[in-house]
Amino acid sequence: MVAFVASWLVVVALVALIVPMAKRRPVGTPLSWGESMAASVYVFFLMFWCYGMVPHLWLTWAGNELGWRPDNLIVGPGGILKAQKSGGWNPVILNYQIIRDVIAVLLYAIFLGGNMWLWAWSQNRAKRMATVPAVVTSDYGRPLVKKS
Repeated sequence: MVAFVASWLVVVALVALIVPMAKRRPVGTPLSWGESMAASVYVFFLMFWCYGMVPHLWLTWAGNELGWRPDNLIVGPGGILKAQKSGGWNPVILNYQIIRDVIAVLLYAIFLGGNMWLWAWSQNRAKRMATVPAVVTSDYGRPLVKKS
């Protein structure tokens, strides 16, 4: 559990570093070769962590410590979900491995949605900056604002 929670904290920290950097960078500024290489390594590590480590640590935690394996059947409260093979009414045999794998798929869906949102947010910076009124500056770069 500690490794799974720590992996989420790493994801939050990595994404939290992207947002202020994207806000600070002027729109349309070209990247140098070194900046683009550093950014590509950073994004590759972030994607490796999100799509590789977090689901792996979830599957490891659920399979080992929680015991969500195929031999652990779901019968529900009072045996309401008991399979027909075991004398119940349910034609489907449900086990905890199914829930474990569905949660892993949901993790991938969350990261894919976050990935698309972050790229769209970054690409639409110019539209957000266009709505902010520009401050008139003097020839020396100081803002020309009247104090009332």
